[in-house]
Amino acid sequence: MTARAQIGVTGLAVMGRNLARNFARHGYTVAVHNRSYAKTQSLVADHGSDGDFVPSESMADFVASLERPRKVVIMVKAGGPTDAVIAELVPLLEEGDIVIDAGNAHFPDTRRREAELKAHGLHFVGTGVSGGEEGALNGPSIMPGGSRESYEWLGPILEDISAKVDGVPCCTYVGSDGAGHFVKMVHNGIEYADMQLIAEAYDLLKQGLGASAAEIGEIFAEWNTGDLESFLIEITAEVLRHTDAATGQAFVDVILDQAEQKGTGRWTVQNALDLGVPITGIAEATFARALSGSVPQRTAARGVLVADSAAWDIADRDAFVEDVRLALYASKVVAYSQGFDQIAAASTEFGWDIDRGAMARIWRGGCIIRARFLNRITEAYERQADLPLLLADEYFASAVGNGVAAWRRIVSSAALNGVPTPAFSSSLAYYDGVRAERLPANLIQAQRDFFGAHTYRRTDRDGTFHTEWTADRSESPA
Repeated sequence: MTARAQIGVTGLAVMGRNLARNFARHGYTVAVHNRSYAKTQSLVADHGSDGDFVPSESMADFVASLERPRKVVIMVKAGGPTDAVIAELVPLLEEGDIVIDAGNAHFPDTRRREAELKAHGLHFVGTGVSGGEEGALNGPSIMPGGSRESYEWLGPILEDISAKVDGVPCCTYVGSDGAGHFVKMVHNGIEYADMQLIAEAYDLLKQGLGASAAEIGEIFAEWNTGDLESFLIEITAEVLRHTDAATGQAFVDVILDQAEQKGTGRWTVQNALDLGVPITGIAEATFARALSGSVPQRTAARGVLVADSAAWDIADRDAFVEDVRLALYASKVVAYSQGFDQIAAASTEFGWDIDRGAMARIWRGGCIIRARFLNRITEAYERQADLPLLLADEYFASAVGNGVAAWRRIVSSAALNGVPTPAFSSSLAYYDGVRAERLPANLIQAQRDFFGAHTYRRTDRDGTFHTEWTADRSESPA
C-alpha cells in the first residue's frame, strides 16, 4: 500500500469517527481503521465528501498507508483495549513514529506507556480531547503531552483542527509523559464541580421561589449574558426550557435524580489526596453524585431523618435570584482556583513545567467548561505566572469579595431550610479557611503529639518539639 496518509485514526466509534472527519475537512489525508471493517467502510461511504480517507482492513495495511514519521491516533476505550491496540501497533512501527492516545486515559497509565514506547524509539503522546462528539468534529480543546520533539511534528496538525478563540488555537503543548492526560483529568474534575454548582443553583431557585423549570431556564439564559456566560450555563437554560414529548411535563422533572459518572472525577480527588491539595468543591461534587445513587440509604432516610426546618419565605424574589447568581460565580471561581492549584502541584511533583495561563487559554473554546471568565484566568497568570492562589489575584479577589455577603446568605438560608448545597457550602468554607489568620490545626497538632509523639512546631521559636504528656509534661527538641 502506498504511504500517503498524513495521519491515521484507529477506533471509529463516534469520537474517533468525528476526529477523522475533522482531520479530513482540514485537508489532511487520513488513514482510517477499525477492528470491525464495516465501521471503516461506513465512515468512507457516509462521509467521503469530507475529504481524503485511506481505509484499511488490517492494522498492517493501516500502518503501511502512513507517511513517516507515522502519526497514529488511538481512539478506543481506556485501559485494556488501549494496551491491546498499542501491543498490535508497536511491532509495525519504526523509530521516530508517533502514537497518540486521545482517549480518557488515567495519567499513570500514560506515564507507563510513554516509558515503554520510548524504549522502542517511539513517541507516545497522551492527549486530552474535550468537547464531546461535536467538539471532535468541529473543533475540540486539545491537551497533548509527550516529548517536545513529537509536538514539532504533531502540533501544527492538532492546532489546525482545534477550536479557535480570537484566532488562537485551543491547543498547546502541555508537558512531558502524562501531563496532557493529567490536565484533561483536572478539567473533568472542574467540570464535575461546575455541574454540581449549577444543579445546586437550580435547586435553590426551585425550592426557594417555587419556580418552574421553564422559569428557572429563563433565569439561566439571562445569566448567560453576563459574567457567568459559559457552555454549561447555556445548555442548562436549554434543558430547563425543554418539554417532555411523552408527558407534556418539564423534561428535567421526569428524569431520575441519580447522577452517573465515568471515573475522572474520582481520579481527580484521589490524586489531590496524594498531592495533599484541597479541592473541596470537586470532591463534594463527586460525592454528591455518589450520594444521589445511594438508593438504599436514601430510601432508609426518607420519613425517618427529621428536617426541623422552617418554611422558606422569600420576600424579595429578584434579590434572592441575584444572591444565588453571586454565590454561584464565587463558588465556580473556587473550583477553578483549586483545580489550577492541583495542576501546579502535579507539575512540580512530576517536573512538567505546565503553563497554567496557557491551560486557561486553550479551555476558552471547544471544551465543556469553556466560559467567559477563562479570559480573566489567563490574564491573571499573565500578570503573575507563579501566582500561588488564583483567588488572590486582584480581579478575582475583588469579584468574589463583592459576592461574599450574598454567598453567606444563600448557604445559611439553605441550611436553615434543609436544602443540601454541598458544593456551595464547601466552597465557602474553603474561602474562609484559606483567608483565615489562624486555623484550629494547632490543636490537631497538639493532639497528634499527645497520642503519637508526632511533634509540633512553635510560633515563638524555630525547631520541632515534643511534650512528655504522660510524664512530667516537659518539652524537649525533637
